[in-house]
Amino acid sequence: MRALALAGVLLGACAAPDPLRLVQAGSRVVVTEGSAVFAEYRADGPRGPAVWPLCAPGGEPVTRAWPFFEVDGEARDHPHHTSLWFAHGDVNGVDFWQGGGRIVAVGAPVMSAADHRIEQRNEWRDAQGGVVAQERRTLTFGAAGDVRMIDVGVALARDQGELRLGDTKEGTMALRLRQEFGTEGPGAAGRILNSEGDRDAAAWGKRARWVAYTAELGTVPHTVALFDHPLNHGHPTTWHARGYGLLAANPFGLADFLRATKGAGELVLPPGAELRLRYRVWIRRGPCDAAAIDAAWRGFAGAGGR
Repeated sequence: MRALALAGVLLGACAAPDPLRLVQAGSRVVVTEGSAVFAEYRADGPRGPAVWPLCAPGGEPVTRAWPFFEVDGEARDHPHHTSLWFAHGDVNGVDFWQGGGRIVAVGAPVMSAADHRIEQRNEWRDAQGGVVAQERRTLTFGAAGDVRMIDVGVALARDQGELRLGDTKEGTMALRLRQEFGTEGPGAAGRILNSEGDRDAAAWGKRARWVAYTAELGTVPHTVALFDHPLNHGHPTTWHARGYGLLAANPFGLADFLRATKGAGELVLPPGAELRLRYRVWIRRGPCDAAAIDAAWRGFAGAGGR
């Protein structure tokens, strides 16, 4: 029923694997595999750049449609959860997660069709329009058999003054999954597993190399995992992984996650210094296989520089 509701937007079911294709139209880039939509990068998202739709091999969307598109029966809580996005709730005192801060694309995305890569410059602006930080973001798309991947790279800096990322659970590299992936609430039929073997609610706040959600979409199991790169700050990261479908890697919220002293997770960089982070979104049309996910994470971890 859900796939039918989105049929006009998502361009139909996925064909056999073909080379990926990126097509740009202004501030947006549509990524297809064969005749089917894989993803759409939107520099003009409601709170900043985001990816929606995001589809598994076979054509099923894996993230919530709201606030981009209305689907009957879908939860409409947390309108700042924009499918696949990057933000943080305290950057030099400004809330870019759900408050007055906005992440604004500077110019159109730069696309490399041969590398399946998108590059975007962004400014993190406060409610008055002042620039709090500058960002360079890259998204690289890949597909092989029953797996699709997006590597997301972020380089965040502040030219004038220190860059401070505060200790809050509200962040950071995030997906809001379909409610079927959840473990609680209407329509929930999923499970959560992390690299350390913690399951469901026990995965929240824990350190792990990856976290995966799995559920049947229709009658077919699907798995969505997020990988933390070993060169990232705070690796293995802590996770804001909620039973209603929020999957977020956040290395800063240690007071909430680990009950550390408030401020223990804060990171302060001198003027001009960059915070560089790298993550992989891993989507499989298939069951949650911890050994397969771990092997995929090890391949990502060994990929080298960012």
